[in-house]
Amino acid sequence: MINEQPTEQNIVEEQNTIVDIIKLQLDEMTNKYLRVSSDFDNYRKRTLKEKEELIKYSSERVIKDLLDVIDDFDITIKNIDNTNDINSIKEGIFLISNKFNDFLKLKGVTKIDNIGQDFNVDLHDAVTKIPVQNEEQKGKIVDVIKNGYILNDKVIRYSKVVIGE
Repeated sequence: MINEQPTEQNIVEEQNTIVDIIKLQLDEMTNKYLRVSSDFDNYRKRTLKEKEELIKYSSERVIKDLLDVIDDFDITIKNIDNTNDINSIKEGIFLISNKFNDFLKLKGVTKIDNIGQDFNVDLHDAVTKIPVQNEEQKGKIVDVIKNGYILNDKVIRYSKVVIGE
């Protein structure tokens, strides 16, 4: 049995081989990191662009649905000069108003009930107070300046009201 002692050259060659293997592994990991980093950057840019488009065109569907109501207004305005029958004009305006209110309901918008209700700071904005003779009207809403609206469960406009005092 020959007992070979590692020579200095063998040790250097073995070390060089290990260094080469480590360099290859490092190159492979660097490439993987660059690909993952690039993929993430592309994903981030794509989602940012999609978000911008979503915000930009989010109201498109609502506006398209509103166009029918606008068309009805245009027809009514066009025909006002051609008729002397005020009742048919009133009827047309009431039909448009009902159509618009139905549209709002379909979109989840509801009008806040006001007259006779207790004043509620979560729904109402008090414009003024007026004296009332009926004790039952004190602290209650006696007039509405502007109606308030709720979209699903969120108040999107508070009612401007007058409170009995």
